Amino acid sequence: MFSIYILTYNEELDIAACIESAMVSDDIIVVDSCSRDRTVEIASQYPVRVIEHPFESHGQQRTWMLENIPAKYEWAYILEADERMTPELFQECCQVIQQSEHVGYYAAERVMFMDRWIKHSTQFPRYQLRLLQLGKVWFTDYGHTEREVCEGSTGFLQETYPHYTCGKGMSRWIEKHNRYSTDEAKETLRQLQSGQVNWRNLFWGKTEVERRHALKDLSLRLPLRPLVRWFYMYFILGGWRDGEAGFAWCTLQGFYEYLIVLKVKELKRQQTSATPTPPKPTVPKPIKQTADQTVVR
Repeated sequence: MFSIYILTYNEELDIAACIESAMVSDDIIVVDSCSRDRTVEIASQYPVRVIEHPFESHGQQRTWMLENIPAKYEWAYILEADERMTPELFQECCQVIQQSEHVGYYAAERVMFMDRWIKHSTQFPRYQLRLLQLGKVWFTDYGHTEREVCEGSTGFLQETYPHYTCGKGMSRWIEKHNRYSTDEAKETLRQLQSGQVNWRNLFWGKTEVERRHALKDLSLRLPLRPLVRWFYMYFILGGWRDGEAGFAWCTLQGFYEYLIVLKVKELKRQQTSATPTPPKPTVPKPIKQTADQTVVR
């Protein structure tokens, strides 16, 4: 058995279904980022623990959760409110933690959009670290999301989980990704100014995660990024095979990239305007002398 953490913020439309899918565990902990809707009220109706903690960033929230909220078991699974635990995934998690070969396990998401699994343009299988041994895994920030830091080796689960990325409506998706693009722009600018592409991982990375991280760093440096991403997702990855939903998904992702590009340019302008222009040195004018003048200095 393992504990299940559920991360929430204004998730009144998703939290009930998420908790009900997680009821396969007898230790469910809802970590809420001070929601302003009925998320906490709805979650409190279930036999779960509900803890509120102000949100700073995705990486910091996860690390704070793992370090400060005691779990019943040595292992834990991290769910977000728009994701679901499945019986098959739960059984596989129980099996791998008995073997204890690794300190963390990645699971692949199935992105559900417009009532359809967007299998092709989402780079499936796209893995996220979800099952972890407490005290062995932490998280750091990367753009609007996080990256894991593991004290030991990691493995991959065969079962997948559904991710209802637009379950709260298109307006909510746009509002959320507008916020995300601000964080992504800051990380993009930092990477462009001080980071570099890990070419070795890009071509010879041992796992999908290593290759994806390197590809992400490379994509930040490509010209016409929004168009490149749309073309890559729709034609190369095969988003056209996902029908109308696939076209809409690829277009939204291209729009998201365009927001990031615009905000990076805005940040650069702000940095330039905030840098004071050094004053020009004052050069004293030469003093003309005539033969019958005495200059006193």
